[in-house]
Amino acid sequence: MTLVQLEYIVAVDTYRSFVTAAEKCFVTQPTLSMQIQKLEETLGVKLFDRSRQPVVPTEIGQSVIDQARVILAESDKLQEIISIHKKELAGELKVGVIPTIAPYLLPKIIMSFTAKYQKVQLHIWEYTTEQIVQKLKTGLLDCGILSTPLEDKSLSELPLFYEDFVVYASSSSNLLRKENVRTKDINIDELWLLNEGHCMRNQVLNICAQKSLNKTRLFEYNTGSVETLKRMVDLNTGLTILPELSLSDFSDDQMKRIRRFSSPVPVREISIVTHRNFLKRGIISALEREILDSIPQHMHQKNKKTVMETFVN
Repeated sequence: MTLVQLEYIVAVDTYRSFVTAAEKCFVTQPTLSMQIQKLEETLGVKLFDRSRQPVVPTEIGQSVIDQARVILAESDKLQEIISIHKKELAGELKVGVIPTIAPYLLPKIIMSFTAKYQKVQLHIWEYTTEQIVQKLKTGLLDCGILSTPLEDKSLSELPLFYEDFVVYASSSSNLLRKENVRTKDINIDELWLLNEGHCMRNQVLNICAQKSLNKTRLFEYNTGSVETLKRMVDLNTGLTILPELSLSDFSDDQMKRIRRFSSPVPVREISIVTHRNFLKRGIISALEREILDSIPQHMHQKNKKTVMETFVN
């Protein structure tokens, strides 16, 4: 049994394809298949049901693969120990970020992070919360930046900051007559929302104390972009609810159409999320520091108790 063989079975489990697993491991499919077959002969069990497409592990195979992930993680810790001893950060960091954070946070940190840590390769993808969680569990991501809590015992959450939600209304909206907005002031039928699958959609509906839109609506626009929500308000009627960081490039005219919520203010918690047995602690800690240095100080100071329970994804 070798570490390479364990890497191959984990790759097949992750991608559910011998062809894709071989490509990701930079070997030919016959080489990968032969090594997995040798491991099966050594163990005396079949690890994969090759008759099914996509390929799936057998019951015993899943147990072996789960242990292989642990063994490979422990092996990777050796390199991390060396890096800590040398007091240098090096390697790659694979990060998943939800779309309602990425365009407002990443431009603030990428250049400064890469300038400080020139031996670290950042690989960043925008995914939904569900996608990030799945990829953390299969090892395709090292960490995620997303809204928490997730209430998943296999993951660890490191809260970074707390972000207010605000109302952004069209120039014809009656809400602009108010200095502050209460959640009961919002008419759900006037609200522009993100697609299903985005955690912020659920958070916004929870602000309005509704789990879904009224069936009587004549028109519903589906988008995965906060920027599109802004444009829909600018060019049409209605309103949307935005995270505070998205206001950074607003014009003076747009800021006049922002209304803050009355207390208790709806807030979302933003965290770095990792697998429970995560590696690359030094690099992730550096990323945490870079994020905290880039955001307004008042976002650091909010107490977690102010985060309303309605904001559980």
